[in-house]
Amino acid sequence: MEKTDLLSLYPKELEEYIISIGEPKYRAKQLFTQMHKGIAPDDMTNISKATKEKLNDSAFYYLPKIRRKLVSAIDGTVKYLFELSDGNSVESVVMRYKHGNTICVSSQVGCRMGCAFCASTIGGKVRDLTPSEILGQVLMAQTDTGERISNIVMMGIGEPLDNYLNVIRFLKLVGNEDGMNIGYRHISLSTCGIVDKIDALAKENMPITLSISLHASDDATRSSIMPINKKWNISALLDACKRYYSSTGRRISFEYTLIAGKNDTPAAALELARLLNQNLRSKDRSEGFPIHVNLIPVNPVNETHFSASDKQAVTKFASLLEKNGIRATVRRRLGADINASCGQLRREEEKKG
Repeated sequence: MEKTDLLSLYPKELEEYIISIGEPKYRAKQLFTQMHKGIAPDDMTNISKATKEKLNDSAFYYLPKIRRKLVSAIDGTVKYLFELSDGNSVESVVMRYKHGNTICVSSQVGCRMGCAFCASTIGGKVRDLTPSEILGQVLMAQTDTGERISNIVMMGIGEPLDNYLNVIRFLKLVGNEDGMNIGYRHISLSTCGIVDKIDALAKENMPITLSISLHASDDATRSSIMPINKKWNISALLDACKRYYSSTGRRISFEYTLIAGKNDTPAAALELARLLNQNLRSKDRSEGFPIHVNLIPVNPVNETHFSASDKQAVTKFASLLEKNGIRATVRRRLGADINASCGQLRREEEKKG
């Protein structure tokens, strides 16, 4: 008989399970509250040995183990390589800001999207993470650092919308008031542009921030580095963004990885500004949702041979966007001394194995 994954259950489902093993209904809330603090049932002091035996017979509670941990001497960023119950591993990064601690979590082991500049997709997708495995990253990081995690970014290994149902369940669990109670407005989800799932997400009534990995201003360039563009091109993607904003009222952030000699020219900046203004705003720019572009110099990955744009090119690119009415910021690189971009630590461990 397959055992029940306790940490993946909604409160109502946990109640039903608890009743099914002959325990009183109130036991479910005891379990839910403590499990969502990172406490295993076996370590709980307010349930009996007999109850623990019942749980062990038919259910499990598992948090990922820390396989490697790197701490930046520059800014205190912490990078984890977490080992899952089947021996696979994923990465998470805890970043410290004045407004609180943010964790970047993974949603899959590997990724099948094939973006040419990304270390996470090398070797393809192994499997989806369960809701408890995504939540477990947050719980373990919070327990290990001893500091509250107040913000979540789904921008680690994997494409969140390619693991849609498990990600939605994770979001509902992490936002539960009896659990970690992290508000949706403190959660950001990044996608390479799975249009039908963007439309589905808009109907979930979750006011999270959506980040779109754009990375090019024309279809030819985008298709050459992001295979997803061959299924849903830029026009289809921007139409989905308009529908998402119309439905949720939530600002969308566009991520643009700058690759030297590929997409970082002044002409590319002007074309990007034209593209966004023309597709997302009225002719006089008086209507349309607020546009923000997050510029990210590419992280060098041995297998890709891409190089980051130099500082002058980055500054020029940002300036041209601003001059054309597009708010642009250059992402500050945290954890530079520990190589905090996702996918590379997992690759190192795989090569050792």
